[in-house]
Amino acid sequence: MIIQKEFRDAEQISTSYLGCLLYLLEEWTGVERLEEYLNYLITCLLVLLLIGFLLPLVIFLFFFIGAILVYIYKIKTYLNEGLNDFPNDIRQLLATAWYVHARIWNGYEMHGLEKLPDGPALIIHYHGPTFLDILYLSVFIFIRKKKLIHIVADHSIFSIPGVKLISDVLQFMPGSQEECRKVLENGELLMISPGGVREALFSDENYTIIWRNRKGFAQVAIDAKVPIIPIFTQNIRENIRIIGGQIKLLRLIYEYLRFPIFPLYGNFPVKLQAYFGDPIPYDPNITAEELAKKTKNALQCLIDKHQKIPGNVWRALMERVATEKQDNE
Repeated sequence: MIIQKEFRDAEQISTSYLGCLLYLLEEWTGVERLEEYLNYLITCLLVLLLIGFLLPLVIFLFFFIGAILVYIYKIKTYLNEGLNDFPNDIRQLLATAWYVHARIWNGYEMHGLEKLPDGPALIIHYHGPTFLDILYLSVFIFIRKKKLIHIVADHSIFSIPGVKLISDVLQFMPGSQEECRKVLENGELLMISPGGVREALFSDENYTIIWRNRKGFAQVAIDAKVPIIPIFTQNIRENIRIIGGQIKLLRLIYEYLRFPIFPLYGNFPVKLQAYFGDPIPYDPNITAEELAKKTKNALQCLIDKHQKIPGNVWRALMERVATEKQDNE
């Protein structure tokens, strides 16, 4: 009973102090009913915070809706095989949906598409926090160049429901060196992010390239005798932010379990622009290690040229407004 009484007394004192503080603020600001305004402000902030964490789910929801459409299409047409049995219209439907989403939500643009050769090539890109930039790249090239891109994805994403269905349409593949080499030798385009999930999770607003010592992609390009095309998407880390990417404990958990447990927030409608770098031609006299270093330097040059460091969400939003204003003038 004594403890309960002390607790009630403390609560009353706390409420009294809060009331006094609100009274002083009302006297100082000259604003009446300040408590109601503060409650309204706090409610708005909580709603914005909730929206910030819910918006990234829109991308995944959009992705799963596409998977459901593919599944319905397969059942309706009694298809049991993979990619070769999918007619072009279902691929065109999904590509168009993502194309419209990219243009409306992020004002997505692509610069230097003419640098992409008509023949086979290995596209190397900086990995954003999600697969959004990869989807945008692939559908824009499909619609504008009428060329499909095989996308090397981390093995873990194929365990996500719906990904296998979409992968048959959008050409996701686990991507051993032998499989990648076959794709290029068949005269097709291949996209790889050497940083992979690790770069997506642990890079930051400084757009640090995290490749470690990976050079397998360079060996694939040498063996297939194809050029490498570096590409970077401006403001991709301002579109969606990852919480906890710099926390050592969470990073250790990922390194040992390979399980990304990092929450996302954002999906801000920032301006996204993809920039193609100059092709790095096939050179029989270069080693895989040298080619990997040369590719990394080329990608870093694209980041230095087109990305303001450190990245800033507000600035990225204003860049979209400024760009659209210039286009309308």
